[in-house]
Amino acid sequence: MKERARELKASSRRGSRADKAAEDEAAVLAKIAEMQESDRVMAERIHAVIKASAPDLAPKLWYGMPAYAKDGKVVCFFQSAQKFNARYATFGFSDQANLDDGSMWPAAYALTELTAADEARIAELVKKAVN
Repeated sequence: MKERARELKASSRRGSRADKAAEDEAAVLAKIAEMQESDRVMAERIHAVIKASAPDLAPKLWYGMPAYAKDGKVVCFFQSAQKFNARYATFGFSDQANLDDGSMWPAAYALTELTAADEARIAELVKKAVN
């Protein structure tokens, strides 16, 4: 919660929209750089996949995790395994994502590694989430 409070305080600073966007992306990249190697490699690839497949999503920190937002609302996020001492990292979607499929659908995915097929699936899900 302390991280979230710092994020909100930082986002309330005055400045141009472009400056805030650049600061937010720099904060996401810094957070990714702090991760253990296995999580860092996955987070870097996910960041690149999201930037390529959904350029309208803006990187930002959300509860200390790299996240990607549309119109200020988080659509998806990456949670490193180390954050909660879990055995796997998680790539998840918020309720803002347009992934509805019947009465039940996955909203988070466990990641132990990231293959080319996984990257393609993430790109597909992210595109669907923002439409």
